[in-house]
Amino acid sequence: MKVLPRTVPELEDELARPGAELTAEAADWPAGRLLVLGAGGKTGTGISVMARRALDAAGRKDTEVIAVSRWTDSSLAAHLEKRGIRTLRADLSDPAAVNELPEAGTVVHLAGAKFGTATAPEQAWMTNTVLPAYVARRYPGARTVALSTGNVYGMTAPVTGGPRESDPTAPDGDYAITCLGREQVFRNAARAFGTPVALIRLNYAVEPRYGVLADLARTLLRGAPVDLATGAVNVVWQRYANEVVLRSIGRATADEAFTLNLTGPETAGVHTLARRLAERLDVTPEFTGEPPATSLLSDATRCHALFGYPDLPLGALIDLQASWLLAGGETWDKPTKFERRDGRF
Repeated sequence: MKVLPRTVPELEDELARPGAELTAEAADWPAGRLLVLGAGGKTGTGISVMARRALDAAGRKDTEVIAVSRWTDSSLAAHLEKRGIRTLRADLSDPAAVNELPEAGTVVHLAGAKFGTATAPEQAWMTNTVLPAYVARRYPGARTVALSTGNVYGMTAPVTGGPRESDPTAPDGDYAITCLGREQVFRNAARAFGTPVALIRLNYAVEPRYGVLADLARTLLRGAPVDLATGAVNVVWQRYANEVVLRSIGRATADEAFTLNLTGPETAGVHTLARRLAERLDVTPEFTGEPPATSLLSDATRCHALFGYPDLPLGALIDLQASWLLAGGETWDKPTKFERRDGRF
């Protein structure tokens, strides 16, 4: 049975642990530099360290990992520097700053704007569509993996299993529309410049400090009612998500960009998730609202066929979340707002 992390160092070590398949694939990554853009966000640290560890395990001393961000939290930059990752401070919305970045054979594009964009939609348009255009023009020859979101799909009934990559998109709200715009910018690069591109539509990565399960568990511990307005969700273990992002480097393609839904295999009812968490937390759940007929979902069959199933299934994620909070583990004050159905974040 897998031992679940109990402390922040154990958790961060696990989130950045490369599997054997990733290490084998890292041996074939382009030499030179691997840039992680937007590395100061919640996923950037784990992805940067995992990339460095995979390269080291593959004996690839010829490739440098560089993490790029504005670094509003300087401790994150120091954390990465200690792990052999060079950090650069840059405002990626400034084309001059992007042009001054070093050459690279691989780019992992994590920069994006979501929260607060309902009241400042111009932020979403600048960060999610204009900024990627700067990056695409700066690195036309780099293998590029760009993080996107399942929000580009419309609501679907849980019985359908969610949209597949080939299904039509139907974004609602500035966040989802501009994320689809980011995809189109990189698709244009794949066709116009021959850039090998992978687009990763992620739905609700979770770890015990952050995510849908953390939001539900904290609601339960406060004694507040759980809102059932979302109905059902997909969630996936953050370590697995980090690894799939990096393993997609080798799947990036020119002309037609490689597109992938990244989430867990289960379609999980919010009511059921709350009840299972409440049992582990020893609280009585309360609910408000009624589950709707549709939810924001994705079908990740293609992902699991290529990369296998997540190493922590849903039941283990629930156990990890509950045990983490019961032990007084730290959490981040970054609600996912997964309850929103109107696309406003």
